[in-house]
Amino acid sequence: MSAVPAGIPFPTFPSISIGPLNLMTFGIFVALGVLAGVYVAARRNERFGIPRGETERVAIILVVIGFIGARLLWVVTHWSQISSPIDIIAVWDGGLQFTGGFITAILVAPLVTRAWPKDRRWELLDGAVLGLAVGQMIGRLGCVAVGEHLGGPTDFFLGWTYTGGEVIEGPLEVGVTYHNASLYEFLWLIPIILVLLYLDRRHVPAGVMAGTFAVMYGTFRFLTDFVRINDRTLFGLTGAQYMTIGLTAFGIGVIWYSLRRHRAEVDSEIDSEDEPDDAPSDAAAIDVESTGDAQD
Repeated sequence: MSAVPAGIPFPTFPSISIGPLNLMTFGIFVALGVLAGVYVAARRNERFGIPRGETERVAIILVVIGFIGARLLWVVTHWSQISSPIDIIAVWDGGLQFTGGFITAILVAPLVTRAWPKDRRWELLDGAVLGLAVGQMIGRLGCVAVGEHLGGPTDFFLGWTYTGGEVIEGPLEVGVTYHNASLYEFLWLIPIILVLLYLDRRHVPAGVMAGTFAVMYGTFRFLTDFVRINDRTLFGLTGAQYMTIGLTAFGIGVIWYSLRRHRAEVDSEIDSEDEPDDAPSDAAAIDVESTGDAQD
């Protein structure tokens, strides 16, 4: 009786041949993730009066900016794998650090969305993170395809049983199960997306979805990075883990601010409703008092 693999068995597939074409799977999945994410964000933003074309224009700008930030952070945290200048831009071989891209996009977003309605920007940010989560989940399959973000051997049932193929991080032994941070991220992004969809259906205050994504992604990513063995660390933490600490704190702040702002808006509406419509104005009250004095 043959032994049952402890994890999920599959080979790597860094490229796909279609006739004379040799397509890099990492690029394919990243492109599919971008297209799916932009589509989801654009569909949701239409509910708030933003034309789909405008969302797509801004999204492309932020994707490019985020892509650059994600690559630069990966290069900094994987400097030992850089042997020539071409390696710095060799994204076709894999190598993107999502937290770097996310933070870069957040910093640039206010500039490229300055023409959007100010009172709707939080709703638009919620739509953006929903699209971002979908795109990130699909894009992570590109990392899985090229054998990137790996850890050591494990008997975890959701680990990756290597059955052959080229890998970015190795060497690996065929038949052995390894931690695969990319595969784990793909899996835990599914419940994050479900939570975001639930919050969207519940019509939570604007900004809560964005903050929830930042907290959940930051927490899961911080924990997942502990299985990686090929990333540089400082005091036991990877560069991405330090970034996720800031991302989680940012998310908590956004949730607090969004709930506080919503509460203030509700209280203001209640005060407006409690104020009687037929109450005499100050000027009218003065006229009445003046008339009374004249009659006296």
